[in-house]
Amino acid sequence: MQVKYLLNNQEKVTDKSNEDLLFVYDEKKENHIIKVVAKKEIRLLKAVIEEDFEVVNDDLYFLNGYQSWTDTHLIKPGKYKEINLRSKAPGFMFKILPVHQYGDSNFYKYGRNKLHSYDIFYSQGNNEVFILSNNYKNAFLIIEILKKNNKLNLISDCENVLLKEQEEFTLFDYVRFNSYEEGRQYFEKKYPLRNIEKIFGYTSWYNYYQNINEEIILRDLDALDSRFNMFQIDDGYETFVGDWKDIDPKKFPNGLKGIVEKIHNKGHKAGIWLAPFVAEEKSRLFKEKPEFFKKDKKGNPIKVGINWSGQYLLDIENEEVVKYIKDSLEYFIDLGFDLFKLDFLYSLNDADYDISRAQITQKGYELLKEILKGKMILGCGATLFNCIDNFDYLRIGMDVSLSFDDAWWMHGLHRERPTTKATLQNTIFRSFMNQRLFANDPDVFLLRDENIKLSKEQKRAMTTIDALFGSVLMTSDDIATYDEDAKKVLDHALNIFKDATDKKYEVNGDLIHISYKLNGKDYSFDYSIKKGVMLNER
Repeated sequence: MQVKYLLNNQEKVTDKSNEDLLFVYDEKKENHIIKVVAKKEIRLLKAVIEEDFEVVNDDLYFLNGYQSWTDTHLIKPGKYKEINLRSKAPGFMFKILPVHQYGDSNFYKYGRNKLHSYDIFYSQGNNEVFILSNNYKNAFLIIEILKKNNKLNLISDCENVLLKEQEEFTLFDYVRFNSYEEGRQYFEKKYPLRNIEKIFGYTSWYNYYQNINEEIILRDLDALDSRFNMFQIDDGYETFVGDWKDIDPKKFPNGLKGIVEKIHNKGHKAGIWLAPFVAEEKSRLFKEKPEFFKKDKKGNPIKVGINWSGQYLLDIENEEVVKYIKDSLEYFIDLGFDLFKLDFLYSLNDADYDISRAQITQKGYELLKEILKGKMILGCGATLFNCIDNFDYLRIGMDVSLSFDDAWWMHGLHRERPTTKATLQNTIFRSFMNQRLFANDPDVFLLRDENIKLSKEQKRAMTTIDALFGSVLMTSDDIATYDEDAKKVLDHALNIFKDATDKKYEVNGDLIHISYKLNGKDYSFDYSIKKGVMLNER
C-alpha cells in the first residue's frame, strides 16, 4: 500500500509507518481493514493498494458507476472504453458548460487503459474476483483495472481529509473473494431481502418537464385508477430552484395544499420533487443569501451544473443553511406530502472540505433522513452506497430520453446524460441491489403515442424491463389517452411487477437473455441492447 499526504504543505509518499503516521492492519479471512493514525497534523491525498490481476478479455466485468445517473456495465473489458470528455476538450469549455460536475472526472483521472468501478466490482469467467467495500461512510473505494498492465488498484478516495495529531481514519475496509459465487453469497447475507413497499405511480416530468400547471396536474390525476398508489409532482411548481416555498402563482394560483388533498381523496400518496442542496442563479436565495453558498479557493460560489439558469452548491456546514433546508422540507411535510424525491444529491461532492467526499455525502444524506423521518424518500443523482439506511428508494439509472439514445450530439457529452438505452442497462445490471440496499427506481415507462420518438416495441420493452427489475413503476403519461394495445402492455407489466419470480439475466454480446416465472409459467426473451426491443419471446 502507498499513501500520499501533505505535511506543512509539502507532499510526501510512504508505503510504511513513519514519523508522520502509523498504519494499523486488521486482516480477517476475506475482510481487509487498513487504518491510519496521524502522529502530526497531516492532510491525506490518496491511498492505493496495487496487485497483479490477469485481465481476461472474454470475462465479464461489473463496473458500477459513480452515482445514480452514471452508466453501469456488465461487459467484456476489451470491448469497452470509458468516456471522458474532459480529457478531450479545452479547459475553458468547462467554465462555460460545467457538465463534468455531474460525474467523477474532477477527482478521478481517466485513461485509455483504465476501467473503474465504485464500491463494488466483480468479474465472471476465467479469472473471478468479487470486491465489496464496507467503508462507504468514510471513503469511496475505487476499483481500477489497468488492462494493458494486468493490474488491479484499490484506491481510497480520502482526498483532503485533515487529520490532527492522534486522529484515526479508515482508509480501507473491504472484502475480497476469488469467486463470484462466494462474493454474491456474502453480499446477500450482509444485505438480506427487505420488504419495501412497491410504488406504482405517476410523475409529471417526462411529458411536460417544467411546463406544468394546476390544470395539467388535476387532469392527469383524474385519469388514474385505483391501481396507482402514488402521484408525484415534479420540477416546475416553484418559481426558481432553491426558492422552494415560492409556489408559482401563475401556474398554481391555488397553491399545492388543495391538490395534495385531492390526491389523498383518490386514495393515492402524494409526492413532491426538490433539489435540497442547490439553488439556481436566478433564485432569490442566490441573490439575497450569498453566504449560504459553498465557495471555491478564490471565494466564488461553486457551480455544480448547467440545469435551469445554472445551479450552485449550498454549504451544509453552515448552520443557517441547515435551518433553511429543514424549513423548506418541513413546509412540504405540513402540506401533507408523503414521498420526497430528492435530486442532484451528488452536488455535495463537487467542493473541497476537511473531510472526504464520502463523509460529506453521508452527513448530507443523514441530515435529510433526520428531517424527513417517517416520510418516504426517493434519492436521485446520488452516490449509491451512502443511500443505504438513509433512503427507501433510489434512482439507479439516467433520465429516460424520449428517443432511444437521445440526440446524437449528446453522445459522449458525459456519462450521466439522459438516455433510455443506457438507463435500461443500469436497470438490469444494478437489479441485484433491489430490495437489499434500497428499492430500485428505474425511472419511468412511457406508452403514450404523442410527444415521444420511441417505437411501440421499444416502449413495450422499457415497460417490461422496469416491471421486472425495479420496485418503482412510474409513468408521466395521461393514461386516459391509452389505446387498447397500450392498456394490454400496462396490464401485463403490472402482473409482472406484482407477481413475477425467479428473475434472471445473462449477457451474451449485444443481447441480454432474460427469464422469469409468472403464475406458474416460464417466460423468457432476448433484449437487444442496440435496438431496445425484445426478441425471441417465449
